[in-house]
Amino acid sequence: MKFRPLHDRVVVRRITAEEKTAGGIIIPDTAKEKPMEGEVIAAGPGARNEQGQLVALDVKSGDRVLFGKWSGTEVKIDGEDLLIMKESDIMGIIEGSAAVKKAA
Repeated sequence: MKFRPLHDRVVVRRITAEEKTAGGIIIPDTAKEKPMEGEVIAAGPGARNEQGQLVALDVKSGDRVLFGKWSGTEVKIDGEDLLIMKESDIMGIIEGSAAVKKAA
């Protein structure tokens, strides 16, 4: 099944957080917070402005993005847990080497 979001909606796959701390302690699922980082899987064509013109989205498939903790609606598509949210719920795009965490 292929899913295409409408208007200014975006489909995001959460990027899972580390399961171990730097000291090697394994974090159980119940103690983990949901990650606020994800990868855009699909994006709609854009929203219409007051003049009726289509305004394209700033995000595209493959972008790594940050979003709010409670953003979006959780859905299951083809057995995979995904989020559908408006582009305005996305705080920013993570570019290049900024996506890789540096060791302290």
